Amino acid sequence: MNPILTRAAATLFLMTATTGAFAHDYTLGDLAIAHPMAYATTPVSKTTGGFMTITNTGDTDDTLLEVRGDVPRIELHTTEMSDGIAKMMKQDGIRIPAGETVTLEHGGFHVMFMGLNQQLHEGEKLPVTLVFQNAGTIDIEFDIEPRDGGTSGHSGHGN
Repeated sequence: MNPILTRAAATLFLMTATTGAFAHDYTLGDLAIAHPMAYATTPVSKTTGGFMTITNTGDTDDTLLEVRGDVPRIELHTTEMSDGIAKMMKQDGIRIPAGETVTLEHGGFHVMFMGLNQQLHEGEKLPVTLVFQNAGTIDIEFDIEPRDGGTSGHSGHGN
């Protein structure tokens, strides 16, 4: 095959592959929201955790105030250790400082989806609206991904 055509085909392939990789990221003003995901649930699970990374590229702090969706109860939480025991604590908001990245992850800030009426299966999407104090609102989808073998750290929520 012609080397120029080979390079062109490779470039086109890489452009297509990387476009798909970024399709699950969102931007709202100065905020970049990367890879929102939640874990698949079992038939009896009524809760799951949601995780993502939020980067504030602006000069003004912002706060994630709320997550809205078609789930009976959605709360922002953090994990606090007390005497070697992890406790989930409801938060009124999650501060996103200017010029910084906040990762919602196991053992830290996260979204709790509670009172689920149906099982969430791997490969599905969970549409929600994020509400920020300054940037406003944005509709996103949490990818439902496979469980990590029971190490999600949300056992206190009935996972």
